[in-house]
Amino acid sequence: MIFSATQWAAIACVFGMSVGQVMFKVSAISLNQTGSIFNIQTFAIFASTLLIYLIISGGWVWVLRNAHLGEVFPFYSLAYALVPIASYYLFGERFTSGYFFGIILIMSGLILCAKS
Repeated sequence: MIFSATQWAAIACVFGMSVGQVMFKVSAISLNQTGSIFNIQTFAIFASTLLIYLIISGGWVWVLRNAHLGEVFPFYSLAYALVPIASYYLFGERFTSGYFFGIILIMSGLILCAKS
């Protein structure tokens, strides 16, 4: 399965969006610890997260300029697997076996979409 440059860029954007989601969680944890968004550490994390989202959004607009939405949007479903995996390893969050079965179904659907 060989992807086009636009599809690879879409995958990169999804990875970036997933990193952004994890960083939003880190921002929330920092906010809980400091009690203020204006704390220098909390604000720096939050501002960095927004910057990542700004850059990734620009990349996503480039992807959409060069591909059909139906061609690249299925790759967004990768985030439904990447974010929980990251939260499992980084934050110790737990998920049920049913959740992982659902992820398998989503990934199977992505493979079907990518092949067509």
